[in-house]
Amino acid sequence: MKKRKFPTAQTILLIIAALVALMTYFVPAGKYDTLSFNTADNTFTRAGLEQQKTLPATQETLDELGIKIHLDKFTSGDIWKPINIPGTYKNLGAKPQDIVALIESPIKGIIEAADIIFLVLVIGGLIGIMNLTGAFDAGREFVLIIAVTFLIALGGTTFGLAEETIAFYPILIPIFLAAKYDAMVALASIYIGSSIGTMCATTNPFSAIIASDAAGINWTSGITNRIMFFILGTTICIIYILIYAKKVKKDPSKSIIFSQKETIENHFGNTTNASITLTNRLRLILFVFTMCFVVMVYGVSVEGWWFIKMTSVFLVGSVLIGFIGKIRESQFVDTFVRGAGELLGVALIIGIARGITVIMEDGLISDTMLYYASNLTSGMNKGVFINAMLYIYAGLSFFIPSSSGMAVLTMPIMSPLADGVGIGREFIVNAYNYGMGLFAFISPTGLILASLAVVKVGYDKWLKFVIPLVLILLFFTMIGLTISVYM
Repeated sequence: MKKRKFPTAQTILLIIAALVALMTYFVPAGKYDTLSFNTADNTFTRAGLEQQKTLPATQETLDELGIKIHLDKFTSGDIWKPINIPGTYKNLGAKPQDIVALIESPIKGIIEAADIIFLVLVIGGLIGIMNLTGAFDAGREFVLIIAVTFLIALGGTTFGLAEETIAFYPILIPIFLAAKYDAMVALASIYIGSSIGTMCATTNPFSAIIASDAAGINWTSGITNRIMFFILGTTICIIYILIYAKKVKKDPSKSIIFSQKETIENHFGNTTNASITLTNRLRLILFVFTMCFVVMVYGVSVEGWWFIKMTSVFLVGSVLIGFIGKIRESQFVDTFVRGAGELLGVALIIGIARGITVIMEDGLISDTMLYYASNLTSGMNKGVFINAMLYIYAGLSFFIPSSSGMAVLTMPIMSPLADGVGIGREFIVNAYNYGMGLFAFISPTGLILASLAVVKVGYDKWLKFVIPLVLILLFFTMIGLTISVYM
């Protein structure tokens, strides 16, 4: 009997999209009113489903609406997305998403995620150019599991390094393979590093800071707890990866993806060439490549750049490397297009995943999930409450995978619940971080399926590898949250 293969990432997401569309027939439709700040005329816009109203941008307006956020969080641009207004949830007429809406959702998702998709494609082109120059094939012995995991985790906790890590897989997998590890070690070092970093966000403007702003507190509130979790969580993750890596290096047959060993090595291993000498030209190419990431990090963390500027940096870097490497124009274009094509499947996964969010928004069930989730915690004691929030945020992140989107939509609703149980609102921010972060390790609507597509590893193999780690982290997170609310 022929063994059935686990579905591809695209198929998994389309199945999820179909299930979410089916949910719109049974889950009540509803929506909160939203408030957004208009920089052009210094006013607020209160928007319902059928009407909009302009309000003066004053602290009194915020107080009257029950929004416990200081006005300067809006005027300074810290909160740039519309936020939900507490107490305004209304049941609405059902808007079930039919088969036509389901078919259209991936296309809508691709259009909405165009900025991220273009970043991925340009990064693919840059990787193709770098492989052509041979610059990656010099000096691979300097990369260590601990260094890769820790540095990426550091990027995640400080400025939200996540989507950008897709660029690292084609670079680092040949290095790990040359060191006699499997591709799972490379995948784990990069993806788990990013996930534990963003989970324990300290200065990440796209999660910890915007969530604190939306909760009406200073972003430094609760940071000590997040730093401690970052140190403990990163240590646990590195030890977990090292144990697996040591086992695989000693006996390759112990690899979870041993059956794919030859296929993966053929796909990634051909880029290695030990005979290439690290010349001054290659050093300059590596410097330009590295500076692309340095400039991107500076732009995101200091200048507030978003995907268009990040993509532009990698595009310019590709052209510069082409000039330095003396690559012919026609060869440059062909190589860049082939490199982008290598990540086209990844780009489609990102778009299909965004399409699931489109179905929920068009079906008016996103706010319904939030409304009922906020009502679940009524009458709980501190310890039970904070752990309930952890699970609520993990569940909501399946439907709202964007950290900044989750923050502005939920914090005005969820953070006041902390007042009722006698704890600080910073604990809600931390529960949001940890809940979203933990689920990101396995969430099919997050970044993992795109990452797996690059590495050519199945979702079932990833789950087998990472579930024990997630359970370990969940255990420590629940204990840490419980202790923190009673201190």
